Amino acid sequence: MSSEVASQAVVEGEDTDSRMALKVEIKEMGACRKHVSVTVPEADIRTIRNEALGELALKAEVPGFRVGKVPIALLEKRFKKEITADIKQKVLMASLEQLSDESKIEPINEPRIDVESLDIPDFGDFHYEFEVEVRPEFDLPDYTGIAINRSIAEPTVEEMDEYQEQFLDSYSERVNVEEPAAAGDYVICDMKFVHNDKTFREIGEQSFRVMSQLDFPDAVVNDFDKLMVGAKAGDTRTANIQISLQSPIVEMRGEIVVATFEITEVQQSRRPVVDKEFCERLGAEGEEEFHNMLRSSMTRQFEYQQRQETRRQVLDKIMASADWDLPESLVRQQTENALRREMLEMSQAGFTREQIMARENKIRQDALATTTQALKEHFVLDKIATVEQIECEDSDIEREMLTMSFQSGEPVRRIRARLAKSGMIENLQAQLRERKAVDFILERATFVDVPRERQKKQDQASARFAICGNMNSSLIDDSSSATASADDESA
Repeated sequence: MSSEVASQAVVEGEDTDSRMALKVEIKEMGACRKHVSVTVPEADIRTIRNEALGELALKAEVPGFRVGKVPIALLEKRFKKEITADIKQKVLMASLEQLSDESKIEPINEPRIDVESLDIPDFGDFHYEFEVEVRPEFDLPDYTGIAINRSIAEPTVEEMDEYQEQFLDSYSERVNVEEPAAAGDYVICDMKFVHNDKTFREIGEQSFRVMSQLDFPDAVVNDFDKLMVGAKAGDTRTANIQISLQSPIVEMRGEIVVATFEITEVQQSRRPVVDKEFCERLGAEGEEEFHNMLRSSMTRQFEYQQRQETRRQVLDKIMASADWDLPESLVRQQTENALRREMLEMSQAGFTREQIMARENKIRQDALATTTQALKEHFVLDKIATVEQIECEDSDIEREMLTMSFQSGEPVRRIRARLAKSGMIENLQAQLRERKAVDFILERATFVDVPRERQKKQDQASARFAICGNMNSSLIDDSSSATASADDESA
């Protein structure tokens, strides 16, 4: 109930002829947190009580009386519980709305108010208190005329060949083989995890590609290829794994667990032949158009990386003086939002699902540190957008969804429904507003073109479950693509 009242107060407070004579005291309670004490005078409560009784008198039905003719004293006695609840809601809504208008508080979350414990007195003033997390207060640095290094975005022939291999892998067919696993093959495993000689988790039929590194959301297995190369169905492999220091299971941070992989199958992938039928499946008229589509997709990825590089340089410069603190509770709450937004950006840029999963696991391992930085960046860019009157328009969202549809082949209607269902529309709006703020800075920056570092070939597999559990499931939406890779299907 407290959340409903507090949130409605901002948008639904009733108009009054005169404002209440509130007595408000605001105290700092640490990083981005304020304690607010509010006193509503008896005279204002009396006004609201009379208004509530007047509204009730116009519609109350009491046997023996016509509607609108019931004595006030009888109404107060007969509907005491309902009237009291209505007055409390009206007093809280009106006072919170007025507080929002008059104070300089910029809340991040709804105020924590225990409404059930509050009682409006029959006589005297009404007093209540609450704590609220607020936006940090800081001065913006100079963000005009920043010098930026910009890497050249054109892909090389070698990079195009590697990208085509990765792209075709996502359409490959997996077949069981009798020979031992080799690098690039897949192993199907039943897994067991042991800590201090006690098994704490077992999970079956997990599919992993044999690559140099296997990422979990809360741990990393290095030299995974050395562990699995040569393994056959029926073999067992074990590895000592250190849990991430960012694991949400505090007591497991930095702990060593023993993972046992019981290999049940070895599979190889058969890439499709790039022929007329395959090209038509992708909407291309022939191999030339298919290769042009790949080049366009990879160029978008390089442009994404270029945008990230320039964005990083912009943020490094404007964040140099951002030495203010954020509460850990806020950081943890925003971790998922930060993750969703980066996954969304990578999806928009045309990265493969395997690349997105790998990045997701990396972010989860370093969640607290990266989210703290991302939150600070958000507040700085949001303030710049506010100062420069930069907004995300409906047309911006429609244009972005059209781009996503073109890149993925998924209908705009389905993309919109999926984003709405997962609560990512607001993430998209915030992302586009911040992007426009960065673009605003970049339009006023000076650029120096520099050679681009060659893109590293992906050499890591990803698990979609945390070893220690208690983490949210992957944000990759399997239903969004009918061509999900076999590695995703087995997860």
